[in-house]
Amino acid sequence: MLVVSLGGSPSQRSRSGVLLDRSQRWLQEQGVEVVSYQVRDFPAEDLLHARFDSPKVIDLLQQIENADGLLIATPVYKASFSGALKTVLDLLPERALSHKVVLPMATGGSIAHMLAVDYALKPVLSALKAQEMLHGIFAVDSQIAYGEGSALAQLAPELEQRLNESLELFFSAMARRPKPLDPNLLNERLLSARWSI
Repeated sequence: MLVVSLGGSPSQRSRSGVLLDRSQRWLQEQGVEVVSYQVRDFPAEDLLHARFDSPKVIDLLQQIENADGLLIATPVYKASFSGALKTVLDLLPERALSHKVVLPMATGGSIAHMLAVDYALKPVLSALKAQEMLHGIFAVDSQIAYGEGSALAQLAPELEQRLNESLELFFSAMARRPKPLDPNLLNERLLSARWSI
Protein backbone atom coordinates (compact mmCIF):
# COMPACT_ATOMS: atom_id res chain seq x y z
CA MET A 1 0.00 0.00 0.00
CA LEU A 2 1.05 3.57 -0.69
CA VAL A 3 -0.15 6.67 1.17
CA VAL A 4 0.51 10.30 0.34
CA SER A 5 0.79 12.63 3.34
CA LEU A 6 0.10 16.33 2.71
CA GLY A 7 0.78 18.93 5.39
CA GLY A 8 -0.94 22.30 5.14
CA SER A 9 1.13 24.34 7.59
CA PRO A 10 3.54 26.93 6.21
CA SER A 11 5.49 26.72 9.50
CA GLN A 12 8.42 24.37 10.05
CA ARG A 13 7.16 23.59 13.56
CA SER A 14 3.53 22.61 13.40
CA ARG A 15 1.03 20.67 15.49
CA SER A 16 -0.75 19.43 12.37
CA GLY A 17 2.69 18.23 11.22
CA VAL A 18 3.02 16.29 14.48
CA LEU A 19 -0.24 14.45 13.67
CA LEU A 20 1.11 13.57 10.23
CA ASP A 21 4.47 12.40 11.63
CA ARG A 22 2.73 10.21 14.20
CA SER A 23 0.41 8.82 11.51
CA GLN A 24 3.31 8.11 9.18
CA ARG A 25 5.15 6.11 11.85
CA TRP A 26 1.99 4.11 12.66
CA LEU A 27 1.37 3.28 8.98
CA GLN A 28 5.00 2.34 8.36
CA GLU A 29 4.77 -0.10 11.26
CA GLN A 30 1.93 -1.77 9.32
CA GLY A 31 4.15 -2.04 6.23
CA VAL A 32 2.61 0.93 4.38
CA GLU A 33 4.86 3.15 2.27
CA VAL A 34 4.28 6.85 3.01
CA VAL A 35 5.40 9.70 0.75
CA SER A 36 5.32 13.09 2.52
CA TYR A 37 4.75 16.59 1.19
CA GLN A 38 4.43 19.93 2.98
CA VAL A 39 2.98 23.08 1.41
CA ARG A 40 6.28 24.83 2.13
CA ASP A 41 8.03 22.33 -0.21
CA PHE A 42 6.30 23.93 -3.21
CA PRO A 43 7.80 27.06 -4.80
CA ALA A 44 5.59 30.00 -3.79
CA GLU A 45 5.64 31.38 -7.34
CA ASP A 46 4.22 28.12 -8.70
CA LEU A 47 1.33 28.27 -6.23
CA LEU A 48 0.62 31.99 -6.63
CA HIS A 49 0.68 31.81 -10.43
CA ALA A 50 -1.21 28.47 -10.59
CA ARG A 51 1.52 26.70 -12.54
CA PHE A 52 -0.03 23.33 -13.30
CA ASP A 53 3.21 22.29 -15.01
CA SER A 54 5.32 22.85 -11.87
CA PRO A 55 7.64 19.82 -11.43
CA LYS A 56 6.74 19.60 -7.72
CA VAL A 57 3.00 19.67 -8.48
CA ILE A 58 3.40 17.04 -11.22
CA ASP A 59 5.36 14.86 -8.79
CA LEU A 60 2.60 15.19 -6.16
CA LEU A 61 -0.07 14.32 -8.70
CA GLN A 62 1.82 11.23 -9.90
CA GLN A 63 2.23 10.00 -6.33
CA ILE A 64 -1.48 10.57 -5.62
CA GLU A 65 -2.41 8.64 -8.79
CA ASN A 66 -0.44 5.63 -7.50
CA ALA A 67 -1.61 5.96 -3.89
CA ASP A 68 -4.27 4.01 -2.03
CA GLY A 69 -4.92 6.82 0.43
CA LEU A 70 -4.26 10.42 1.38
CA LEU A 71 -3.54 11.82 4.83
CA ILE A 72 -4.09 15.56 4.93
CA ALA A 73 -3.54 17.82 7.93
CA THR A 74 -3.84 21.56 8.38
CA PRO A 75 -3.90 24.22 11.04
CA VAL A 76 -7.14 26.21 11.21
CA TYR A 77 -6.79 29.93 10.51
CA LYS A 78 -9.81 32.26 10.59
CA ALA A 79 -12.26 29.33 10.78
CA SER A 80 -10.85 27.60 7.70
CA PHE A 81 -7.90 25.49 6.58
CA SER A 82 -4.67 27.12 5.45
CA GLY A 83 -4.68 29.21 2.29
CA ALA A 84 -1.40 27.64 1.19
CA LEU A 85 -3.04 24.21 1.29
CA LYS A 86 -5.97 25.53 -0.79
CA THR A 87 -3.57 26.74 -3.49
CA VAL A 88 -2.00 23.25 -3.69
CA LEU A 89 -5.40 21.53 -3.86
CA ASP A 90 -6.53 23.99 -6.56
CA LEU A 91 -3.74 22.68 -8.81
CA LEU A 92 -5.05 19.11 -8.71
CA PRO A 93 -7.40 17.91 -11.45
CA GLU A 94 -11.08 17.38 -10.70
CA ARG A 95 -10.90 13.60 -10.17
CA ALA A 96 -7.51 13.51 -8.45
CA LEU A 97 -8.84 11.65 -5.39
CA SER A 98 -11.08 9.12 -7.13
CA HIS A 99 -10.34 5.57 -5.88
CA LYS A 100 -8.62 7.06 -2.80
CA VAL A 101 -9.40 6.83 0.90
CA VAL A 102 -8.88 10.19 2.64
CA LEU A 103 -8.28 10.94 6.32
CA PRO A 104 -8.50 14.70 7.02
CA MET A 105 -6.99 16.19 10.20
CA ALA A 106 -6.85 19.69 11.63
CA THR A 107 -5.53 21.53 14.66
CA GLY A 108 -6.75 24.79 16.16
CA GLY A 109 -6.55 26.99 19.21
CA SER A 110 -9.96 26.03 20.57
CA ILE A 111 -12.81 23.59 20.09
CA ALA A 112 -14.70 26.43 18.35
CA HIS A 113 -12.69 25.64 15.19
CA MET A 114 -13.69 21.97 15.12
CA LEU A 115 -16.27 22.37 12.34
CA ALA A 116 -13.63 23.71 9.92
CA VAL A 117 -12.88 20.10 8.92
CA ASP A 118 -16.51 19.38 7.98
CA TYR A 119 -17.50 22.74 6.53
CA ALA A 120 -14.28 23.95 4.88
CA LEU A 121 -11.85 21.09 4.14
CA LYS A 122 -14.17 18.16 3.38
CA PRO A 123 -16.16 19.96 0.64
CA VAL A 124 -12.92 20.65 -1.26
CA LEU A 125 -11.81 17.02 -0.91
CA SER A 126 -15.27 15.88 -2.06
CA ALA A 127 -14.96 18.10 -5.14
CA LEU A 128 -11.78 16.15 -5.95
CA LYS A 129 -13.95 12.99 -5.89
CA ALA A 130 -12.48 11.21 -2.86
CA GLN A 131 -13.82 7.64 -2.96
CA GLU A 132 -14.17 7.35 0.81
CA MET A 133 -13.68 10.16 3.29
CA LEU A 134 -13.28 9.20 6.91
CA HIS A 135 -14.77 11.21 9.77
CA GLY A 136 -11.55 13.11 10.41
CA ILE A 137 -9.74 14.34 13.49
CA PHE A 138 -9.69 17.76 15.12
CA ALA A 139 -7.15 18.42 17.86
CA VAL A 140 -6.96 21.43 20.13
CA ASP A 141 -3.42 22.85 20.24
CA SER A 142 -3.17 22.13 23.98
CA GLN A 143 -3.49 18.39 23.23
CA ILE A 144 -0.15 18.35 21.39
CA ALA A 145 3.16 19.11 23.15
CA TYR A 146 6.24 19.63 21.00
CA GLY A 147 9.20 17.42 21.81
CA GLU A 148 12.30 19.21 23.04
CA GLY A 149 15.69 18.19 21.65
CA SER A 150 15.56 14.56 20.53
CA ALA A 151 12.35 13.83 22.48
CA LEU A 152 9.25 13.01 20.45
CA ALA A 153 6.18 15.23 20.58
CA GLN A 154 3.51 14.04 23.01
CA LEU A 155 -0.22 13.72 22.41
CA ALA A 156 -2.88 13.85 25.11
CA PRO A 157 -4.03 10.26 25.78
CA GLU A 158 -7.55 10.91 24.46
CA LEU A 159 -6.16 12.36 21.21
CA GLU A 160 -3.70 9.52 20.82
CA GLN A 161 -6.51 6.99 21.18
CA ARG A 162 -8.69 8.81 18.61
CA LEU A 163 -5.75 9.04 16.18
CA ASN A 164 -4.94 5.33 16.50
CA GLU A 165 -8.60 4.37 16.01
CA SER A 166 -8.84 6.59 12.92
CA LEU A 167 -5.65 5.12 11.48
CA GLU A 168 -6.98 1.60 11.98
CA LEU A 169 -10.14 2.58 10.06
CA PHE A 170 -8.02 4.25 7.38
CA PHE A 171 -5.84 1.15 6.99
CA SER A 172 -8.90 -1.16 6.83
CA ALA A 173 -10.65 1.07 4.29
CA MET A 174 -7.60 1.03 2.01
CA ALA A 175 -7.32 -2.76 2.30
CA ARG A 176 -10.93 -3.33 1.23
CA ARG A 177 -11.25 -0.66 -1.46
CA PRO A 178 -11.97 -1.94 -4.96
CA LYS A 179 -9.02 -1.68 -7.29
CA PRO A 180 -9.59 0.34 -10.48
CA LEU A 181 -9.93 -1.84 -13.55
CA ASP A 182 -6.81 -2.17 -15.71
CA PRO A 183 -7.95 -1.04 -19.21
CA ASN A 184 -5.58 -3.55 -20.89
CA LEU A 185 -6.97 -6.42 -18.84
CA LEU A 186 -10.53 -5.29 -19.56
CA ASN A 187 -9.83 -5.25 -23.33
CA GLU A 188 -8.34 -8.77 -23.14
CA ARG A 189 -11.45 -10.03 -21.34
CA LEU A 190 -13.75 -8.44 -23.91
CA LEU A 191 -11.77 -9.96 -26.79
CA SER A 192 -11.71 -13.43 -25.24
CA ALA A 193 -15.48 -13.22 -24.52
CA ARG A 194 -16.12 -12.25 -28.15
CA TRP A 195 -14.11 -15.22 -29.47
CA SER A 196 -15.82 -17.68 -27.13
CA ILE A 197 -19.30 -16.86 -28.49
